[in-house]
Amino acid sequence: MMDEKQRLREVYKVTIAGSIINVLLLVLKFAAGILGHSAAMIADAIHSLTDFVTDAIVLVFVRLGSKPTDRDHDYGHGKYETLASAIIGVSLLVVGMMICYSGVTKTYHAMCGEPLQQPGFIALAAAVASVVLKEWAYRFTVRVGRRCHSEAVVANAWHHRSDALSSVGTTVGIGGAIILGEKWAVLDPLTAIVVSFFIMKAAWSVLSKAVDELTDGSLPKETEDEIESIVSEDNEVSVVHNLCTRRIGNRIAIEMHVRMPGETSLYVAHRHATEIEKRLKQRFGADTHISIHLEPVKVNGHYEDPAVRQEQPQP
Repeated sequence: MMDEKQRLREVYKVTIAGSIINVLLLVLKFAAGILGHSAAMIADAIHSLTDFVTDAIVLVFVRLGSKPTDRDHDYGHGKYETLASAIIGVSLLVVGMMICYSGVTKTYHAMCGEPLQQPGFIALAAAVASVVLKEWAYRFTVRVGRRCHSEAVVANAWHHRSDALSSVGTTVGIGGAIILGEKWAVLDPLTAIVVSFFIMKAAWSVLSKAVDELTDGSLPKETEDEIESIVSEDNEVSVVHNLCTRRIGNRIAIEMHVRMPGETSLYVAHRHATEIEKRLKQRFGADTHISIHLEPVKVNGHYEDPAVRQEQPQP
C-alpha cells in the first residue's frame, strides 16, 4: 500500500494531466466553433470550462482530506474528499440537465421548422478529438482514483467521461449535418438528449455514494463479513458482535465487541486484540481506525465471573 505522500503525488499528477487536456480542448473547441460556424461546438467549449472547477475542487479537497488527526478532528479530515465527490456529483447532474434541456429546446425548434446551422469539417475534427482525449482522460483518471482509494478522483474521472459523451452527441450532429445535409443536423440535439440521461445516471451514482458516506452509511455486507472472518481467525475469539463500520474519505473505521474466555488475563486479551488490529490493517490499510471492546463469554445469557465459578463447590 502507498503512503499518504505517494497517494497525494499520484492524485496531483493525474488531476494536473487532466487539466492540461482540458486546456488543449478548450482552445481547440473555441477555435473550431468559431472557424467551423458551429454553435454546438462553442457550447461544448463553454461546458469544458466547468472541468477546471472540478479539477480545482479535487486538488483542494484531497489536500484538506489528507491532513492528520488533530484536537478538533479525532477521526481526521477524510470527509473532505467525500464532500468533493458530492460537489462533483451535483455539477455532473446539473451538466446533464442542461444538456437535456438544450437538446429538447433545439429539437422542438427544428420540429417547428427552424433551420439548424450546418457546421464545417474543422468542427467535426474537434468533436472527434474531444471524444478520444476525454475518454482517455477518464480511463487513466479512474484507474488512479481506484488505486488511491479516492472517490473524489473517481468522481472527477466521470466528469471527463461526461464530456466525452456530450462530445459524442456533437460529433453525431455535426457529422450528420455534413454528410446527410443540413436537415439532419437535428441528430445533434437528439443524441444530446440520449447522452444526457447517461450523464445524469452517472451523476446519481456518484452523488448517492457520497451522501451515503457523509451520513455514515455502513460498508458493504461482503466487507463486514470479511472483517468478521479475519477477527474469528483468532482462537481466543468466540463471538464478534455490534460490528459498526463506515468510510472516512480514503480509509475506513471499524468498531466491534469481541468475546473471549473470562479467565483470560488482561495482558493476554490485549495481545490478542493487538494481533487482530494488525491483521485488519494489513488487509484494509495502515490508516484504518479500529476500536475493539473486549467482553467475557456469556454463560446462560449472563456474564460470569470466573473467580466466583472457581470458588463454587464441585458436586
